[in-house]
Amino acid sequence: MATTSRMTAQSTTGTAPDPGVAAAAAARRTAEGFRGAAFPWYGLDGAFTGPRRLMQVGTAADGTVQHGAIGHGDEPSIRNEASAADKERFAVVVTVAASPVRRSGDGTGVLDATTVSSAAWLAGSGLLAHTWPPQLDHTLRDDWLDQQTETAFELADDLAGEEWSALSLPVDGVPTPFHYRESEFGWVLAGTAGNGVHIGAYGRGMSAYGLAFSAIEDLTPYM
Repeated sequence: MATTSRMTAQSTTGTAPDPGVAAAAAARRTAEGFRGAAFPWYGLDGAFTGPRRLMQVGTAADGTVQHGAIGHGDEPSIRNEASAADKERFAVVVTVAASPVRRSGDGTGVLDATTVSSAAWLAGSGLLAHTWPPQLDHTLRDDWLDQQTETAFELADDLAGEEWSALSLPVDGVPTPFHYRESEFGWVLAGTAGNGVHIGAYGRGMSAYGLAFSAIEDLTPYM
């Protein structure tokens, strides 16, 4: 699944772009992407009272929004200090539009089906993106990340495997089965909601066992 490319601010006056202006423009673009989705977004329910924020949106080649992530709690870092990572408390909820194999909107190709494995893969790779083992030299992180990402893909493709356990969590108040696994870097889970979306999540420092998910009616608190 393709993701939106990172936009960079350009100056037309020859001076350096204002970081605040660039950040505001990026935030508006992200919000527009979330609002342009044809499916509901999910986050932690009202029992979570900490900070919430929009993260990134993923789109197909024709611009159709396919998935996105919403953060709760601390903003994850990739600092390699073990003490910093130990103090982080966050959970990121990934919503993926459930869809079969279909032709792209512009008629130029075929879009893969999205399944609960898609949610598991996005959650697993998302956790890795915010992981940097303290014993690892920064020059080797890219190689490590490539290896771990391939492993996450294989695990997501085998949700019936022994690496995963069963976990039931509320989705819109209804107990829903999830696939769940833990690692030294955090936890990952994935399941299917009852309204045409798959839900993935990953986190550190917050127990997954006490989480509950609900559809987001208003994105304003996340901006």
